[in-house]
Amino acid sequence: MDRAMLRVCLRDQIRNEEIRRRTRVTDIVQRVTKLQWRWATHIVRRKDGRWGPNMLEWEPRTGKRSVGRPPTRWTDDIKRVAGRRWTQAARNCGISNSLQKTYVQQWTSIG
Repeated sequence: MDRAMLRVCLRDQIRNEEIRRRTRVTDIVQRVTKLQWRWATHIVRRKDGRWGPNMLEWEPRTGKRSVGRPPTRWTDDIKRVAGRRWTQAARNCGISNSLQKTYVQQWTSIG
């Protein structure tokens, strides 16, 4: 569905949220962050001896960081929302669902 079908032009200055509401299209940032959270909690809950849960907690950086903005991992964003002990929270479905909503809201407010 394009703007012509909505009878909207750029001069109308209608926000993207309003266009998504009218068209019932999901915000891609919300969808991606929700899937990202679900994947991380899925990996944490695994108990089959694979290396995935260990990789989520892996700290690859050693020594000094390079000049400029330091590289970040997406688990850093999860830790910012859920705290350092996010893996324990991810194992509890009730807490995990509320943290998922907070995580998605954090990213939609940024974007």
